[in-house]
Amino acid sequence: MKSAVLLFVHFLVLIAKALRPGGIKALIAENLLLKHQLTVLSRARQRAPNLKATDRFLFGMLSLVVAQKRLRSMAVIIQPATLLKFHRTLVNRKYQRLFSNKGHKRSGPKGPTRELIAAIVELKQRNPRYGCPRIAYIVSLTFGIEINKDVVRRILAKHYKPKPGSTQGPSWLSLLGHSKDSLWSIDLFRCESLALKSHWVLVVMDQYSRRIIGFGIHPGDVDSIAVCRMFNRAISGSDAPGHLSSDNDSLFRFHRWQASLRILDIMEIKSVPYAPLSHPFIERVIGTIRREYLDHVPFWNSPDLERKLGEFKDYYNNHRTHAALSGLPPAKFGQQANHVFANINDYSWHQHCHGMFQTPITI
Repeated sequence: MKSAVLLFVHFLVLIAKALRPGGIKALIAENLLLKHQLTVLSRARQRAPNLKATDRFLFGMLSLVVAQKRLRSMAVIIQPATLLKFHRTLVNRKYQRLFSNKGHKRSGPKGPTRELIAAIVELKQRNPRYGCPRIAYIVSLTFGIEINKDVVRRILAKHYKPKPGSTQGPSWLSLLGHSKDSLWSIDLFRCESLALKSHWVLVVMDQYSRRIIGFGIHPGDVDSIAVCRMFNRAISGSDAPGHLSSDNDSLFRFHRWQASLRILDIMEIKSVPYAPLSHPFIERVIGTIRREYLDHVPFWNSPDLERKLGEFKDYYNNHRTHAALSGLPPAKFGQQANHVFANINDYSWHQHCHGMFQTPITI
């Protein structure tokens, strides 16, 4: 133990005087290194030399003074690679301490602010079925803050905890297409009231802007007269389009339906038979209406259903963002009007469909 202490004192004196290797200083370091190796070898051991933490420290520090070409010739129990590895470790520790975060401000891009994180989390809590791309579009549209959907995903993974019993809506791919301004799409779907009475709903949408033109509702069975009445009800207040896309349902082959289109001067375009993907936009709108609204909101009769679908139409056209429209609602697509952004530190919430959906707005 005394020899180790003496060697350590000699080593400190050597380090204080030697600023760089070479000459008599390097010779003294070599002698100290050899003597300490002999001291280690004289200890009782089973297989490998019994090295302590003090031994490793002394060998490593002395190797910094000795020239590297001399290490191989003078190393007895320590391989040169071990000493070089120790040197690299010291270098890494040095730069870790120099460039650590303690006492230094880290450069680089700042992360999202606490206000933005709180707004994203609250938006997700109020609308559990919203996905990350839609939330990113809403933040960009409302606050004027461009944010990537992956940043939203990381924020939600870290800060958002869904409530027990809440379910995530299924995700769906955006189908992009280019159409004329005067091309509308039409299709039918059926839903059941609380009294288990079937109601048919005719949906008419503008295929260019994805805007819902209107709904036509009929309880019970549908015939040619009912289809014409539903279509007139859906497009009331709007100019008739030049083209109308429909599928090959037998309801759209009635003589009265064809005559009604000729009177309105509308050219009908049929989709590919037995291929729903050839009629994608209207099919996706119907799926959105079912998943996001009608599956969660019951109705009693036709007037009740018409009123609730009218509220959803207003939300869908004016407030719901769309990936196919670069994050804009259908009513604002193609407009050049200046948009007023909300302040991230001072905003309120606008309820749609009696609180079914909530979007942030400026105060």
